[in-house]
Amino acid sequence: MTAVVEVRGAHVVHRARSGGLFARDRVYALTGADLTVAPGETVGVVGESGCGKTTLAKVLVGIQRPTSGTVSYRGRDLWSMPPAERRSAVGAGTGMIFQDPSTALNRRLTVRRVLRDPLDVHGRGTRAEREDRVRELMALVGLPRALADVLPGQLSGGQRQRVAIARALALDPGLVVADEPTSALDVSVRAQILNLLLDLKERLGLALVFVSHDIQTVRRMSDRVITMYLGRIVEETPAARVTDRSRHPYTRALFSATPGLLDPIDPIPLTGPVPSATRPPSGCPFRTRCWKADEVCAARMPDFSAASDPGHRYRCHHPVEEDRPTRDLVPQSRPREPS
Repeated sequence: MTAVVEVRGAHVVHRARSGGLFARDRVYALTGADLTVAPGETVGVVGESGCGKTTLAKVLVGIQRPTSGTVSYRGRDLWSMPPAERRSAVGAGTGMIFQDPSTALNRRLTVRRVLRDPLDVHGRGTRAEREDRVRELMALVGLPRALADVLPGQLSGGQRQRVAIARALALDPGLVVADEPTSALDVSVRAQILNLLLDLKERLGLALVFVSHDIQTVRRMSDRVITMYLGRIVEETPAARVTDRSRHPYTRALFSATPGLLDPIDPIPLTGPVPSATRPPSGCPFRTRCWKADEVCAARMPDFSAASDPGHRYRCHHPVEEDRPTRDLVPQSRPREPS
């Protein structure tokens, strides 16, 4: 089965405002990213702020051209297509749900116009067929027909996000990227939007990339979980196994920080300086905060290693033992008191 989207060796490097007069600093936003998303699959992406999650999302939907590497959509190199063909392939084949629906929607357009706009741009159907599609999209995301002529500013946050989801689905895309789709919503509304996305994924067979800081939500929504650190993918884990069987120390630290009522544990502390994306450390970028780091970690970045579970791989010189409970890692990861 052909992948919906495939990223190979993608690097994204930006020029910063800092640095010298003739040589500005470079920001390494994404480094050597490899990712394949299959039809009907949900891939979750987790990591701290600034780790490259949104940059990866933009690369997947063709908003950001990688500095080097390839992005293939349904087997074709996206950036070798003629511009008009690329706009058509990306615009019709992918959809994106942004973090804040209040800024993602044009506040001067009614809900009807917002949902009809992609159909107008890509010339889909007759005028009557487009109006039918608007009504179909509103029903799909649970919006009453009476809201069709309402402006986004007159809607609640949850209703605006439903409009944003409907707009992303307007052209029947094969891939939808949701970048923090619930972070701007109230807690009571988040569950509704997440359940809606799960339902739409099952009904429409969508390939979904779900980017979020809420890693327990990512685990619930996803088939696979990608862990990113300082622009690199450091682990790829089946979602059902990510809490107890992840091998990278950073992934264990992330999931230890989420509250659990049935099995509460102390979080694994991450000490040491957070590296700069303009001057990343040599070797493994996580070594400045890792309790397992040694001179080997400073010398070179580890290659991917395969775990015993299919589809589970990680980049670490000193991985966590596969069946070791996270609670056992907490004492050894605490900084030692000076004697």
